[in-house]
Amino acid sequence: MTLIRSIFQPKEFTGKHMLLTMVAFFGVIITVNLMMARFAVTTWSGLVVPNTYVASQEFNTQAAQSRAIAALGYDVAFEPDAGGLTIVLTDARGEPAYASSVAASLRRPVGTDDDRELVFMADGPGRYRAEGALAEGEWIAHVTAMRDEELIYKKGRRFHIGGDGSLRP
Repeated sequence: MTLIRSIFQPKEFTGKHMLLTMVAFFGVIITVNLMMARFAVTTWSGLVVPNTYVASQEFNTQAAQSRAIAALGYDVAFEPDAGGLTIVLTDARGEPAYASSVAASLRRPVGTDDDRELVFMADGPGRYRAEGALAEGEWIAHVTAMRDEELIYKKGRRFHIGGDGSLRP
């Protein structure tokens, strides 16, 4: 009987127990908040529209346009350096492609301080260059390429600029 009584006898709750309880409680809350903040920052596309209803009504039209442009097979690669940004435009075979105009809207995923519009000038076969160094960090470029009156490329691409001005994976 005394063995059963000693097993179920309440233990003393000390200051150490309270400290461990509080550390565990707030540790879980802080860990979950940090994880959610990290997911929010790394997955947000930066897309903001003034009127979500109008954007939803135009979705199917824009999706069809995107599929038609993707079927053309054009692609871009970024080559940043200390003086600006070069875009290399290639066709479906991977060869340099000609465009009569190339423009890009560069945005930060969060904030608008560094946002800018760039117009690129031809700098060789399939190469288009715009002056103006990009700050270190994440960027989203919405690139539009036209050949005469035809839209041949329109796509948003996310990339990272390192501290030395080079492209990072």
